[in-house]
Amino acid sequence: MMQFNTILKNPAEWMLSTGPCGEIVISSRVRLARNLAGLSFPGWADEEDRMLVLNSVKPAIEELSEMRGAFSSDLRDLSAIKKQVLVERHLISREQAAKGPGSAAVMNRKQTLCVMINEEDHLRMQSIKAGLNLSSALKMVDKVDTKLEECLDYAFDNQHGYLTACPTNLGTGMRASAMLHLPALVLSEQINQVIGAVNKIGLAVRGLYGEGTEALGNIFQVSNQHTLGEHETEIVARLEKVVRQIVEHEQNARESLFEERRPMLDDQVGRAYAILRHAHIISTKEALNLLSMLRAGVELDYFSPDARGVIDILFMEIQPAHLQIRAGRKLGAEERDILRAEIMRDQLKTLSEPGRFPPSDREDPGSDTTTGGRVKPPEPPAENPESDRRGKGKDNDE
Repeated sequence: MMQFNTILKNPAEWMLSTGPCGEIVISSRVRLARNLAGLSFPGWADEEDRMLVLNSVKPAIEELSEMRGAFSSDLRDLSAIKKQVLVERHLISREQAAKGPGSAAVMNRKQTLCVMINEEDHLRMQSIKAGLNLSSALKMVDKVDTKLEECLDYAFDNQHGYLTACPTNLGTGMRASAMLHLPALVLSEQINQVIGAVNKIGLAVRGLYGEGTEALGNIFQVSNQHTLGEHETEIVARLEKVVRQIVEHEQNARESLFEERRPMLDDQVGRAYAILRHAHIISTKEALNLLSMLRAGVELDYFSPDARGVIDILFMEIQPAHLQIRAGRKLGAEERDILRAEIMRDQLKTLSEPGRFPPSDREDPGSDTTTGGRVKPPEPPAENPESDRRGKGKDNDE
């Protein structure tokens, strides 16, 4: 089994590679919620039932070929800081980190596949891929789900699909999401228009760590809100279509800023570079927002493309729990701010100053659809015909 220190030493595979639309889409995630038949959901279960679930499903998960050499732990065996590290790496949820007896997590060596036990549901399986790779992420987690369903008795209803603790997950039990970096839409004050348009077509836009969190570093998560009445592939296809529209709007906004508000863009990138290279005290929020501008600078040719990998890893390594693990002790807020600044000065010391005149003949990513930075709301997708595949998401009242 993999040790916790191995997780710390190795960034997740999705952080080290670039997938489709990787300049804007950082990662794609698909999560499935499942429960065991005949047992109370975790929020209503007593400790005995929670331990029964843990002892039933944890060995089955560990035996999967996808989990060979995995990290597997009862969360009671991890300190609060170690659990927070897993949250910062998007491997477990904030809610899971706060759970009591019976909660556990199993994740593969590449940190692309994780199963939470006794979170809001008995099982929450998730896969993460680099870039816009929703179909690939679905395929990975669906394979695990199919294997587990062969040996576990899932709570399933022929009319309503998979039964879940929260009614919004009823049906497929699936949440698909893409994590997007949208600095140009924020700088051009178009982000609220885009979020409003996305919400109107049944998708949700959340912050860096999901529901109820802030969009630090100009990073937003776009996900489906409904799981009933549709097949998983239909949900993923609709979400991917909308994400591609948002990517196009962000590309157009970047082009517009570069062409029409160049001094402001030069200033934002230059200030971010200067502060991160020379600051001695810096908060998490300020650091993430400045790293966001460096990442935008990479995509707009202010820096070498090689810098993106370093910046993406810094997004994770400067989080509070990672800093305290690095220091080997609990740190106060100011101590964290000092260590954070020190790490960034060291990691970015070889980064050359941003080019005063970035290439102006770059290929226009939206040559046929450029709107001068003005964002058109994503169009609602065409209605999909009802599907009766496995009866998963079939809603007979529709």
